[in-house]
Amino acid sequence: MGDRQLVVIAEDEQQIADLIRFKLEKSGYEVIWGENGKLALELVSERRPDLVILDVMMPVMDGFEVLRLLKGDEDTRNIPVIMLTARGMEADVLRGFDTGAVDYLTKPFSVSELAARVKSILARGG
Repeated sequence: MGDRQLVVIAEDEQQIADLIRFKLEKSGYEVIWGENGKLALELVSERRPDLVILDVMMPVMDGFEVLRLLKGDEDTRNIPVIMLTARGMEADVLRGFDTGAVDYLTKPFSVSELAARVKSILARGG
């Protein structure tokens, strides 16, 4: 733990989550993973991460609902959120930004690009 910045990954596909975690940990971040929206929301509430990477299509609670709840809560509204999804339709992207996401990546994506976006967002303070 220590001084490392904390990132929560909300992603139901473990392979993708592991890939992101590996890359971000190599970049010096602490990473925790929730495999569905409800679990991710609990992790964010408990740990107050510096950034959240949020898949849209997840069981239990989808990413848009998680984002809406995070942005509606005084304690979590300022945590930057990157949406990560196979849903690349313009309406979905706009919905993500309208709900408060700071960035939106569509699958398939480059893990190196995602890590660069995380670094950039955290460097400018969200």
